[in-house]
Amino acid sequence: MAASDYEILDERFARLPCTTANVHKLYQGCHWAEGPAYFPAGRYLVWSDAPNNRMLRYDEASDAVSVFRQPANNSNGNTVDRQGRLVTCEHGTRRVTRTEHDGSITVLADNYNGKRLNSPNDVVVKSDGSIWFTDPTYGIDSDYEGNKAESEIGASNVYRIDPASGALTIVCDDFVKPNGLAFSPDEKLLYVVDTGRTHGPQNPAHMRVFEVGENGTLSGGRVFADCTAGLFDGFRLDTDGRIWTSAADGVHVYDPDGTLIGKVRIPEVVANVCFGGPKRDRLFICATTTLYSVRLFVNGAKTF
Repeated sequence: MAASDYEILDERFARLPCTTANVHKLYQGCHWAEGPAYFPAGRYLVWSDAPNNRMLRYDEASDAVSVFRQPANNSNGNTVDRQGRLVTCEHGTRRVTRTEHDGSITVLADNYNGKRLNSPNDVVVKSDGSIWFTDPTYGIDSDYEGNKAESEIGASNVYRIDPASGALTIVCDDFVKPNGLAFSPDEKLLYVVDTGRTHGPQNPAHMRVFEVGENGTLSGGRVFADCTAGLFDGFRLDTDGRIWTSAADGVHVYDPDGTLIGKVRIPEVVANVCFGGPKRDRLFICATTTLYSVRLFVNGAKTF
């Protein structure tokens, strides 16, 4: 895999990938690879294999892959908070947890007003310590990556956990199936994917963008981009505000003005990505059965 893996749709993309560097296959053997999270202190990546009910660990120094946690409560999305702790969305237990430095587990959210969450899917941590996550029904729709059940809340929302009180609030309730989410580098914008198309052709397959208020509220919510191949899922931003998002044919790259400027071609459906490496210039790609990576001439927005 080499230069042919990069599709340049706009000259603004031409200088971003290192076209002499191959897209590397790091591990194969997942049923649905998801939720990559990079830990700079240890130079390792943790990601989820939800149907196999396990989390895997890639060691950047040795290229070795090992089991990080099994069983893993059908974990899906993961991120690293500002204190270097793992924050995880668990489909099986319908909760968001944090793994402390000593390995103990803290439950951050498992219900809203006494009703169980659906199946938290993806999560990000803002620099003020607030935790934002999406809660579609994918983990309770079947037993494939969770436990089949009815939704107690009856809706799929985007939530915020207050860093001081731990209170859980709904920040947006007009999504069909909210999925991936990420802040702009200055945290003034929040991008959120809607994968409602999985539950009917009339539903959205797009990404929306909101203005973030100082009090933790959202406004706006216009459609930023419609997916041109399959569905968006997880995504991350680089330091210049470009979006690197999963899609059916690889990683799609959007300029902040909403233009699709290029693609990193991957031979499997991509579920999620994250930036890593000592300089955050390595893009890790979770794609169906496989973990890939590619070197870039750009750096991921600092989130840890």
